[in-house]
Amino acid sequence: MTRLQLASIAASVLLFLGLYFGFDIIPPTKGADAPPIETANDDQRVQDALNGLTEAQKSNLEALESELNETKDPVQKLALLKRISGFWYAAGKIPVAGIFAEKVAVEEKSDTAWSVAGATFYQALVNSIKQDERDFCTAHAVDAFEKAAELNPEHPEHQVNLALVYAENPPPGEGMKAVLLLRELEEKYPENASVYNALGRLAIKTNQWERAVQRLEKAYELEPDNPNTPCLLARAYEGIGDADKAAAFAAKCR
Repeated sequence: MTRLQLASIAASVLLFLGLYFGFDIIPPTKGADAPPIETANDDQRVQDALNGLTEAQKSNLEALESELNETKDPVQKLALLKRISGFWYAAGKIPVAGIFAEKVAVEEKSDTAWSVAGATFYQALVNSIKQDERDFCTAHAVDAFEKAAELNPEHPEHQVNLALVYAENPPPGEGMKAVLLLRELEEKYPENASVYNALGRLAIKTNQWERAVQRLEKAYELEPDNPNTPCLLARAYEGIGDADKAAAFAAKCR
């Protein structure tokens, strides 16, 4: 995978999560007030991740958990949960970071918090090759983005993100689920750049380079300051063999 491909997949996720946690280095079907989905894998995944930490990392984590267990201040509790999620993210255990991001969302009760949880699981999904982990991350990401969309239905990016999850790991027998959702969003939000960026991503994923360029140029026209679009356009123009335009957009890719 090239640098441009990696950038086009991960740029917005990394920026969003970093700012939210302060790292150092479709219409919904579930109520937004419902707890996150529970799976027997959560505790086991945390335990497996613990076994992979160094002694110094374990010591740092124990200190954070001790503070969390002792505090009765809801503001401090929320801050510590974010720090613990950030700890796991920095340690490269992104699914576990997602588990704690869900705990943040349960406490914070905002669409932003649920979107962060979904984005964390989505990043883990795109970086995982084990199908059981991919399914685990998919289920949690879908749940989180659905809750975000219910809390803020007028923010189409939550449903765009949901479509990207489906595109990365389609439900059995529903390979077109992502495309159908994005087409609905295109009809409802014809001036939203994120929808066209997502359609462009799907076109790149299936090597439909001309369609990718068309969709992404539309996104660029609608929102020229979007940091993701130049990265995607560079990849799309690279796909059709236009080296000059690919280089021009690569230079704008942040």
